[in-house]
Amino acid sequence: MTRILLTARWPQAVEAELARRFEVAFNPDDHPFSREELKQALQNYEIVCPTVVDPLDREMLSVEPLRCRLLANFGVGVNHIDLETARKRGITVTNTPGVLTDCTADLAMTLLLMTARRAGEGERLVRAGRWQGWRPTQLLGTNVTGKTLGIVGMGRIGRAVARRARHGFGMRILYVHPRPLAPEDLAGLEAQACDSLDAMLPQCDFVSIHCPGGAKNYHLIDADRLSRMKPGSFLVNTARGDVVDTDALIAALDHGPLRGAGLDVHENEPNVDPRLLQREDVVLLPHLGSATQETREAMGRRVLANLTAFLAGREPPDRVV
Repeated sequence: MTRILLTARWPQAVEAELARRFEVAFNPDDHPFSREELKQALQNYEIVCPTVVDPLDREMLSVEPLRCRLLANFGVGVNHIDLETARKRGITVTNTPGVLTDCTADLAMTLLLMTARRAGEGERLVRAGRWQGWRPTQLLGTNVTGKTLGIVGMGRIGRAVARRARHGFGMRILYVHPRPLAPEDLAGLEAQACDSLDAMLPQCDFVSIHCPGGAKNYHLIDADRLSRMKPGSFLVNTARGDVVDTDALIAALDHGPLRGAGLDVHENEPNVDPRLLQREDVVLLPHLGSATQETREAMGRRVLANLTAFLAGREPPDRVV
């Protein structure tokens, strides 16, 4: 019987379905796998189901002997997997697109609103027992309604954010995307494509990042790009931490033009830069983009569909490699 390994705990209902249908090894204490454990997994299991925290780089995927034939990723992003090495070694890679679109877009709007209205600062003030009552000038934020939102990457999640911003808050939507979008993808958004990221940034009160991570977009938002942003603007990142240069971000918060940032993803997760931890003008979340019960169960079922098709000799519906 094909052996399957999950590197992390999944929602109970999905784990139960997997256990009913397959021979599955779980991670009962949900500890992060070490590199040695990942190598052993690739050597001992035909199917490994990793997550974003599992670094399946070239060295890892070059392990001998290699038993793994499928990396059924729990998540849509695959920048933690060396896809070229996987291809060369005959390893199929799948992901879970689509099912996490809405909840990730919801979280992007959560961060946008929290940064604009200084909600994190206010919550900490109350919890610390330092709130002394309403005052006309206390924790003044900025309006969201009617402002301009720039979206970096107008894929499923980017468009879902645009819908919320446009129809919920009357925001003007600008975007950059690597290829032209079909008219039906933009229906009702009144979104305007910009010629370049550099051209878009100076026009935006808020910028929300929704592009893939990995080498192609490493530090896409660097010191030069941040310097082009509108004075008093806000940056939101729910994509991948390495898209933003953390040093440059901190400098832009210290010296302008940024007024605040909302980050659900971080360089070198789970190690968040200690300089960010001390700041009041940054909202920090622990990679919660897809963290709803409904979405995580749907992601698990998507993995289940991919590995079921693979084992039956059919094309997995969400094949990446």
